[in-house]
Amino acid sequence: MIGVYLLSSFIISILLFFNRNRLVNYLLVCLFMIIQCGFTIYAYYHQNISELTYFTPDSLTIIFLGVLSIVCIPTFYHSYIYFQNNLDLPNQRGIYFAAIVVLLTTLSAAYLSNHIAITWIFVELTTLSASALIYHRRNRRTLEGTWKYLFVCSISITLVFIGILFLSIAVQQSGGTDLFYKELFNKAKGMNVFWLKLSFLFIFTGFTAKAGLVPMFNAGIDAKDKSPSPAGALFGSVLMNVGFIGIFRFYQIIGPTTIYLWANKIMLITGLLSVFIATVYLLRVKNFKRMLGYSSVEHMGLVMLGLAAGGIGRYAAILHLILHSFAKPTMFFQIGQVYRIYKSKSIYDVGDYFKYNFSGAMVLLFGFFVITAMPPSGMFVSEFLIFRSLFESGNLIILVIIFLLTTIIIWSLGKNIFKMIFIKPVKIPDENITPIKPIESLSQYILLALVIYLGLNPPDELVNLINNAISALPS
Repeated sequence: MIGVYLLSSFIISILLFFNRNRLVNYLLVCLFMIIQCGFTIYAYYHQNISELTYFTPDSLTIIFLGVLSIVCIPTFYHSYIYFQNNLDLPNQRGIYFAAIVVLLTTLSAAYLSNHIAITWIFVELTTLSASALIYHRRNRRTLEGTWKYLFVCSISITLVFIGILFLSIAVQQSGGTDLFYKELFNKAKGMNVFWLKLSFLFIFTGFTAKAGLVPMFNAGIDAKDKSPSPAGALFGSVLMNVGFIGIFRFYQIIGPTTIYLWANKIMLITGLLSVFIATVYLLRVKNFKRMLGYSSVEHMGLVMLGLAAGGIGRYAAILHLILHSFAKPTMFFQIGQVYRIYKSKSIYDVGDYFKYNFSGAMVLLFGFFVITAMPPSGMFVSEFLIFRSLFESGNLIILVIIFLLTTIIIWSLGKNIFKMIFIKPVKIPDENITPIKPIESLSQYILLALVIYLGLNPPDELVNLINNAISALPS
């Protein structure tokens, strides 16, 4: 079935690329959504069964495949709205939808991969498809953002490749021959510590570009800013998740080894620096798409802190990532509506949003409470559990610093979003305002409700999947 899914998805992407008929494009997109959702259901009922040798849907795969399938539906819907309200050139539309289909397919394959080299290949393919989306508007700024993204991601994927080479040396010295995750986990205790440390440093650093963590977070910020808002929603959610999966898979491998505690320190430092960097930039940034990008860096930093702190923090880290994957697309979809009204990405040019789009302004207001983890946001639960894990693991200094930084972030985001909603802009020609239909915000309300529900009352099946995903880590 995995082979059928991959083949059919790539055929659809090719048809989208060459087809110029609008109706056929949208029918192909609908077909892909059906295939994507159907494949996710299939994977759920065929857990831990390998297909094509290199693909095995485990608990972590099912979680993020489910997230991807849910997020892709409003993404395609808002992409349809995007082309209705912008210059709809058939060739650009075809390339755009083909790139999204390839991006979602390669992400799914990377989630499913049970071999570190196969994961590397599909992560590299996400870079190429994402670059086509960044360059969609075909101007000087998008060209600059595309080259920057390609450059940074090429460096990052090279670092991962070097890390895999060091890992293969460690595997050979321990008597192993394969780079399957299961084989690596079984051989980890016998691996040379020096090569294992080197491979962790290179692989971890390389995947920070996709995960949106220090030191290689900048490429993701530009990608979210320069791309259309529906594509930015994918970059701020399911694309960042693949970076986490790349880190998490290798983190599981070193769990039984003597470098586990050393790796936790690296991750704690990275998480703390990510939150700090996000705080510094959020105090100064006035571009609301970049503002959301730096907010994602903060949340990924919190995820790393929870994972490294251990205990309940591991469960909280994955739960937080799930909730973030629903909350952040909501804001990106809404920012697309903001841009249609004000024709600007600057905070200074936006204001009195309640007057021009009441339903959208309510999304921004509720979204602010959700992404800053204020009750009743489900992210309040996951952040509280992360803070609790830091306290229980004895990282009190880090906890105090994080409390201070997150408080500053809440103030900074609140100042900018409330300005957009309540304060009148300096100048706006009312006669040029594009009315927004309230129905366009419906998907955003659904996603926000999902964040609240999954955080406050997670289904037993979701809890079991998360617990199974972290069960191989040391207690």
